[in-house]
Amino acid sequence: MVAFLRCIAVAIFALIMFVFGCGYCLLSPRNPKHVFTFGRYFGAMSKIFGIKLDLRLPEDAYKRGQHIYIANHQNNWDLFTVSSAVTPNVVTVGKKSLLWMPFFGQLYYLTGNILIDRGNRSKAKGTIDQVVDSMKKSNLSVWMFPEGTRSRGRGLLPFKTGAFHAAIGAQTPIIPIVCSSTSHLKLNKWDNGHIIVEMLPPISVEGYGKEDVRTLANICREQMAEKLEQLDAEVVELNSKK
Repeated sequence: MVAFLRCIAVAIFALIMFVFGCGYCLLSPRNPKHVFTFGRYFGAMSKIFGIKLDLRLPEDAYKRGQHIYIANHQNNWDLFTVSSAVTPNVVTVGKKSLLWMPFFGQLYYLTGNILIDRGNRSKAKGTIDQVVDSMKKSNLSVWMFPEGTRSRGRGLLPFKTGAFHAAIGAQTPIIPIVCSSTSHLKLNKWDNGHIIVEMLPPISVEGYGKEDVRTLANICREQMAEKLEQLDAEVVELNSKK
């Protein structure tokens, strides 16, 4: 019964977002400000799923300059958890196939996000080069999922290097964002407990060249893996007190 009611709520939310969201975005299509606006809307939906979302951002999170943001990518719950950490003037980089996802895909494109063809290495590299060029010509920040695919409860997967090529090319710091594990969340569970999303301190790319991309990726992954372990332990403790 709980799952059914939530499915109805999500269907209504998706319809509203598609009709009114796409209409709103068409007034200024692909404007980066839309990503922040709709990220907060999707994040607010976490309450519908019985999630107590603990968003931990530094005081200056909304006033920072240009950065590359990287986050762990787990499953479809990311849409209602980690999306709440999107800051102003940020666009995300997602796979091109998202465009064909009913409702969400069209909204994702119109809000100004970047679609990349991960199945074609030359096109993917070309897109990363375009990201770097766009960043150099604007104050735009970019959000990427370095795992490249959903981990689906398998922990933090190995990182691909696209985000780190972009950070070194644009000479912008990297800000990791870690969401505690969500593989235990259930659609038919009334109280899904706590989920923590935390923004980590920036990681400088100063002194790194193209030959250091894998080293930089490993440093970031180690920090995120350590934080993920800490957050998961904290969530277990919080949920045991219910």
